[in-house]
Amino acid sequence: MERIEESLMEKREVISMLQSRIAKDILNIPEKLITHDESLISSGLIDSFSLVDLSMLVEDAFDVRIDDAELNSDVFDSLDQLASLILSRVK
Repeated sequence: MERIEESLMEKREVISMLQSRIAKDILNIPEKLITHDESLISSGLIDSFSLVDLSMLVEDAFDVRIDDAELNSDVFDSLDQLASLILSRVK
């Protein structure tokens, strides 16, 4: 899995990558379009098992560490929230 270089990373790029990877690798619905503000957890799109997979995907793809306490809808419920978390950690 390729990592995105920090200097080239913008929030929209992170969101785009997350949209694609979640649809393909987590949901197994490659054609699913996930909007940047769509609820992932509270809507039931991502369940607790998939949340762990999503955390591992984020850690591997962006070389960031996600604490277990952050795996909740307050931190991890939208692509916008995820992208902000990722960008705050890669700098």
